[in-house]
Amino acid sequence: MSRTPRTLAPGSTLARGYQVVEHLSRGRALDVYDVWSTERECRCVAKVLRPDRLRDASARRRLEREGRLLRRLTHPHVVRGYDLLLAPRVAVIMETLTGETLAHLLERGAERLRPAEIGQLGLQLCSAIGYLHRHGVLHLDLKPSNIVAEAGRAKLIDLSVARPPGPGPAGVGTWCYMAPEQARDGTLEPAADVWGIGVVLWEAATGRPAFGGDEDEAGASATDTESELTPDRYPQLLRRARPVRAHRRLPPGLARAIDTALRPTPAERPTVPELAASLAQVSGVVSPRSPRPAS
Repeated sequence: MSRTPRTLAPGSTLARGYQVVEHLSRGRALDVYDVWSTERECRCVAKVLRPDRLRDASARRRLEREGRLLRRLTHPHVVRGYDLLLAPRVAVIMETLTGETLAHLLERGAERLRPAEIGQLGLQLCSAIGYLHRHGVLHLDLKPSNIVAEAGRAKLIDLSVARPPGPGPAGVGTWCYMAPEQARDGTLEPAADVWGIGVVLWEAATGRPAFGGDEDEAGASATDTESELTPDRYPQLLRRARPVRAHRRLPPGLARAIDTALRPTPAERPTVPELAASLAQVSGVVSPRSPRPAS
């Protein structure tokens, strides 16, 4: 019987200049630590491979790719990456976020987001996703647990499966949040992230996932990325998302924006700018673009 590997103890050295404050979480391949940076004289977050996954070449490649990507991105709605360490262990060093994930907020049963707040959340996600797309990558794992709400600002975290558009393997993402084409082993384009925004807003509005609830028991135990579900058991391949207004009364424009983002066919979904424009209308946000000066 295999033992669960121990985590690093508080006070131990994770790498030169980084001391462990506490262990924060453990996933299938990674450990996440709160660390003290002597160079920055502040706390940071470090993602490292689990001790029992050090020889996992695929996990190492994903972590290194995420670190390189975060180091070249600077956006108010994307977590900031500070450093990528390759020795003595691969580690991605990121800023510490003081808020809570959208998933935790929904699980707490806090007061439901108002329609304008849902629209604002969508606009911030469109801003972040549009930025990623202009830098040639798709996020492909949008879900409430990958969004941190901090002082009214949403921040995307976890770019471990982000990749350029094009053909992709089936099942890369989180089983009940991935777009149908992700589950189907199809060509991945920006429309896959539009779906991701839609499925997050659907859950933010209703307090329940659009897929993966009690009616989708087939995949109830598969919650990690790169799940082993067979394609015919993904609920998003078996049924459409129900209209969001079947679960909550929302302004028609907001409900329409969410529902169109969740259309099964990628070509029928709005683009990120089109979705942002629809959300801006229902949120009462005026476009910051100024008219061109007269010649």
